[in-house]
Amino acid sequence: MARILLSLSILFLTFSAVFGILNTSKARSLREVADKGGAARAQAEQVRLAKEKEIQAREASVAAAAAKNAETETKVAHAEADLIKSQSERAELQSKLQANQNEITELQKRLEEVGSKELMPDALPMPGAGDLQAQLEDTRRQLDNAEREKQLLADKIRTADRGSSASEGPKRRAAAPRNPGLRGTVLAVNQAYNFVVLNLGGRQGVEPNSEMLVLRGGTLIGKIRVSSVEPATAIGDIITNSLARGVQVQPGDIVIYAGTNS
Repeated sequence: MARILLSLSILFLTFSAVFGILNTSKARSLREVADKGGAARAQAEQVRLAKEKEIQAREASVAAAAAKNAETETKVAHAEADLIKSQSERAELQSKLQANQNEITELQKRLEEVGSKELMPDALPMPGAGDLQAQLEDTRRQLDNAEREKQLLADKIRTADRGSSASEGPKRRAAAPRNPGLRGTVLAVNQAYNFVVLNLGGRQGVEPNSEMLVLRGGTLIGKIRVSSVEPATAIGDIITNSLARGVQVQPGDIVIYAGTNS
């Protein structure tokens, strides 16, 4: 009987050792699996954090680009507004200049008429000679004032042209190429001083000392030679021997580039 009990005890101890070894191996495997799972979770968390940082960086870059684009659009809008304002001011000044030139022409006519009356022979005295002298002096003063106003308007036009050129800088830096097919119109004419104002300037490629053909209704009526150039306008002298008898250059006539004299 004792021998049987001893055999059973040895058997139970053997089973316990086997189960202990199995449990130890299983526990080790479970720990390894848990360790691998923890490393995978940590790696996944790192990947997630990296992606979040990348997304935040992209959003910040997009926001900065949008802000810069809005600032650029605002600058362009301000530049366009300044350009429109300067063009309106220049057009108004040119209108005033034309009116001033007409007034100068009228005053010169009056001055010539009064002068011719003043130069009549003393043998034929006319009543009111003192009034004629006063009228002559008054006309001369008006003519001087008109000349000063003309110079002031011309200076303002040049200033407006420079402002227009500065406003167009952000939009168009390169100057327009010199084009032999340039066409424009006569803005104003001064018959007394024999010059015209054109709506073409340096930005269109007009050069000093270049010649322009003057057309009316598709017919050539004469020529002008450019004497001074501003960014958006130019002044040209009328070549009188190119005009037919009784023909005069008028505002609205078409001008075409004809070349440059060396």
